[in-house]
Formats: sequence, C-alpha cells, structure tokens
Amino acid sequence: LLVRARPRGPTCHRETTSCFGSERAPGVGFLARLAQVVRQRNRERPEGSYTSRLFEAGVHRQAQKVGEEGVEVALAAKDAAVEPLLAESADLLFHLLVLLEGRGVGLDEVVAVLKARHRE
Repeated sequence: LLVRARPRGPTCHRETTSCFGSERAPGVGFLARLAQVVRQRNRERPEGSYTSRLFEAGVHRQAQKVGEEGVEVALAAKDAAVEPLLAESADLLFHLLVLLEGRGVGLDEVVAVLKARHRE
C-alpha cells in the first residue's frame, strides 16, 4: 500500500519537513530565516539599509510602522483584489519581525505562545 500525501506543516517531532533532514516547514522556515537577517541587520547596522534605519529610529518608530502596516492590511482586506492584501501582509510581517527584534523578543517565543494557545 502506497499513500501519497502533501503535509500542511512539519511532519517530524523536531518541527522539520522530514525526520531525515533539518529543513523547516516551507513558509514558516522562511520567516525564521528572515528573522535571522533582521537580527543580523540589528547587530551590524549596514549603511544604507532600511532595516538599520528602523533600528536606529528606535522601538517607538518600529511600533508606529507595525500600527501603520496593520491598518493597511485591514484596508486592503476589504477590497476584492488579493494582491494588495498580500503585499501589505508581507510588510506587516516584516515590520513585526523588526519590532520583536528591537524589543529583544524572538519569533520562536511568539510561536511558543501560539502553540500554548492551540488546542487540538
């Protein structure tokens, strides 16, 4: 008997796509990599980097950006076109990662809260 399935998330207890590799689940894994890039930008502050400018502006400005992007997501959601919703959602996720890093909070900590709230 052969069963072919497409998982919607990690299939291993290590939260990887397979027990035989270290690749994290598609999509979520990219967010983790992006969070690492954001962390690196915070440490190194490369000149000309938008992310560096956000860190130099401080947590107050980072929080403002999350608020702005959240409103833009809500406004885009009411329209029929999905592309603006996708673009604004991507902006919101990016700015949220910057704010979390600015506050010294890791994406894994947020995921842990979501897991704790999840009931199967």
